[in-house]
Amino acid sequence: METQTNSLQKTAAFFSKYGIFFAFVLLAGILAVTSPPFRTWSNIQNILQQISMNGIIAIGMTLVIITAGIDLSVGSVLALSAVVATSFAHPDQHALIVPLAMGILVGLVCGTVNGILIAKKRLAPFIVTLGMMTVARGVALVYTGGRPVINLSDSFDAIGGGSVCGIPFPSLIFLGVILLGVFILHFTRFGRYVYAVGGNELAAKVSGVNTDRVLISVYAFAGALAGVAGIVLSSRIMSGPPATGTGYELDAIAAVVIGGTSLSGGIGSIAGTIVGVLIIGVMNNGLDLLNVTSYWQQIVKGVIIVLAVLLDKKSKH
Repeated sequence: METQTNSLQKTAAFFSKYGIFFAFVLLAGILAVTSPPFRTWSNIQNILQQISMNGIIAIGMTLVIITAGIDLSVGSVLALSAVVATSFAHPDQHALIVPLAMGILVGLVCGTVNGILIAKKRLAPFIVTLGMMTVARGVALVYTGGRPVINLSDSFDAIGGGSVCGIPFPSLIFLGVILLGVFILHFTRFGRYVYAVGGNELAAKVSGVNTDRVLISVYAFAGALAGVAGIVLSSRIMSGPPATGTGYELDAIAAVVIGGTSLSGGIGSIAGTIVGVLIIGVMNNGLDLLNVTSYWQQIVKGVIIVLAVLLDKKSKH
């Protein structure tokens, strides 16, 4: 009897850890059978491009949520970074490095402000980032007068439209961000501190961890990646619209939570987040191919998020 109980516990633990991977394979398999266009190379390229922006943001969001925080501002920061970057990307105006640096710098500054208010002033992450979401969106609209920035240089447009061996540049940038996230989170002392702060901030502080610095760095990193995503998105659509990025924060949070990162902090991985991003991207693409309206897609996505949170809560008991 005891052996059977142990076997069931091991099986439950295995599916708790790897179930999300099986869920992705099952979803992709069903869509490949029910929708032949889904498995074409052109559609796979389309999926890779579509998930890149959400994936880049979700990597930063993973670190934030591991610290038991949240960042609702990344969609608006993406928009602000996009309009600032594109305003420096007109033909024969500046070298390509200038708009790239400006876009990332804007995201970095916004994220750093979030981190300082959360770490130093002890304000709730939800409130701080909600405020930044509104401020960043407003600044983007004021900066552009509510009109998209157009007439961009070919070199800037190539970031979102080019490819290498059939792999889109945005996907390669996403891959680079994944490698950076894995290195930071799993192979550095700072990564261990991130988990420690999320697991028990007070205990981490008593152990000598500079928790304020960790929190500020995490939100700054998330903001900088929102800036990168803003550059990629504006390059892909060849303009800098101030209204872009709406709802991106929800997709990023959904991907992270679906990927197994706990909203309570201290638990999570980049690998899980990648699978979460793929599940959302493949689901959206497959439902589009099956002519399911976007309204139903939102419902499905919401149900998946709630189920993921319920499973996370159940695994802690």
